[in-house]
Amino acid sequence: MTGTLDDPDALPPKGEFFCKNRSKWMPEIPGTYFDPFSGLGKTHCALGVFHKQEIKDEIAMSGLSVPVNVLADQKRVIAETITDLKANLPVANPTKSFWLTEPNASPSPREGCEGAFTKDADVCIIGSGISGVSTAYHLAKLIARESRDVAEPLRVVILEAREFCRSHDTGVVQCLSDEDAGSGATGRNGGHLTGTAFEGFIHNTEVYGKEEAVRQLAIEKYTVDEVVKVIHELGQEEYVDLVPHGHIDLYITPSELAAAKADYEAATAAGVDLGHVEWLTKEQVKSQYGTEYAASRCPGNNLWPPKLVGVLYEAAKKETQKLDLKLHTCTAVWDIAALKDRKSSGRLWALKTSRGDISCSYVVHATNAYVSHLLPHLAGPSGVIPTRGQVITLRAGASAEKITNASWWGNEGFEYWFPRPVKSPSEHPLVVLGGGREAVKPNFELYETDDSIVNPVAGKALRGFLPGLFPGLYKEGREPEMEWTGIMGFTKSGDPFVGPVVDPSNRDPKAYEGQFITAGFSGHGMPRTFACAEVIAGMLHAELTGKEWVAPSWFPLHYLTTKAK
Repeated sequence: MTGTLDDPDALPPKGEFFCKNRSKWMPEIPGTYFDPFSGLGKTHCALGVFHKQEIKDEIAMSGLSVPVNVLADQKRVIAETITDLKANLPVANPTKSFWLTEPNASPSPREGCEGAFTKDADVCIIGSGISGVSTAYHLAKLIARESRDVAEPLRVVILEAREFCRSHDTGVVQCLSDEDAGSGATGRNGGHLTGTAFEGFIHNTEVYGKEEAVRQLAIEKYTVDEVVKVIHELGQEEYVDLVPHGHIDLYITPSELAAAKADYEAATAAGVDLGHVEWLTKEQVKSQYGTEYAASRCPGNNLWPPKLVGVLYEAAKKETQKLDLKLHTCTAVWDIAALKDRKSSGRLWALKTSRGDISCSYVVHATNAYVSHLLPHLAGPSGVIPTRGQVITLRAGASAEKITNASWWGNEGFEYWFPRPVKSPSEHPLVVLGGGREAVKPNFELYETDDSIVNPVAGKALRGFLPGLFPGLYKEGREPEMEWTGIMGFTKSGDPFVGPVVDPSNRDPKAYEGQFITAGFSGHGMPRTFACAEVIAGMLHAELTGKEWVAPSWFPLHYLTTKAK
């Protein structure tokens, strides 16, 4: 029957296919199966129904190491899994990320880890990754623009559970919370800085409306443009390994391609400028890149994420004398308690840390996957779900000239990769590849907080992915040069929580007074975190100056915590 699907003239496929037993590779049609013994991993049934297009999709992917068309399955698992288990603190001895191998990183990995500890601050930011540090950066910019004189600088402290940028064998809790430059997304991600051009536009329009769908694309363009602009203004292009290139979305199945084209057409009809997007046929992709799937191409960037965070931190420190910025690494925040003497102290909160208490008026939760540790109401599918991602660095089997410097997303975004810069076109580049979670059934690595280990199932999928996708350009069986994991923060909607901390079950309007959150970027933080941090800084500054905060035109309002999720 496989042959007839590929030769519709010989036997035109019609209707649905029926089978007695469902093999694991066959896609499931929701609502048509009942297997009381297999739970989420259903594999057999009395009667199976499979659409012809879905079977063709599986055939298109049959030579690769990962399953396809499983994004909907992941969303179902997120929605159906019921748990109120809050996140742990980051584990000790995490796997070593490629991005944490820089020996001369700035600031020092253990800055503020020893010596005097800050006991009082105006603003405490929990988490020193791109979310936390960008919040400090934007706040410093806003304070610097003020014309009024101040008696004392605004005191801002960043608190970090691990070290800033690398791991070592001290046995202490190390290297940052999630979305941080060491333990989570920023220090352990794929290194991409590319916004979504049009994907998801139809879904976002149906759920949030056309204006919000446009804003969803606008925030990513804004983020990428602003980050690149800052890097150029500070003259740090070489230091952060900023590489502008062509970015490619690869559509491995016909249904994936059809959905992408529908999103493109809908976004274009809504007035989104997509003149920078180029569609590539299978033949063009084969000729230019060596794989036989259709694609779209647009501008993009990749860089060294922790170095970017370091650059932003140093820039924030130097921006103005009206803001005093300090960093305390190796300082886990255990609890946040309301101060009883608020009137006399002028402070609202006492943060209980591994190095003592610190009092402050404002708190920013920038710990992404770990946010429910301090905010238990954000545990489970209605909040932020810790999700383990896995990445390898693999040496290509061909020259950089053949591999090209393009970055890629593929298989509904589960896989993402790009080649590191080389000194010569004849050199075989080192490729950073992330993904493999879709091979880990039934939980897709959801609710996993242990990044001290790698998952062998995801590892096997990653090892076979590029050799299967690009025959002859990568060697079968070649082992990665490095392999690591990191904990991402996923949400049911795929979008972050940004704004004042809100607990729908707590009707006390002052329960979280002065606390803000930016977390839950669902593995897509680099083109959103910097701008979301700007929103948080704007809210903070509005409270400090007694002004009203106004949402930027590029900001999706459904990200706000004050909106029903």
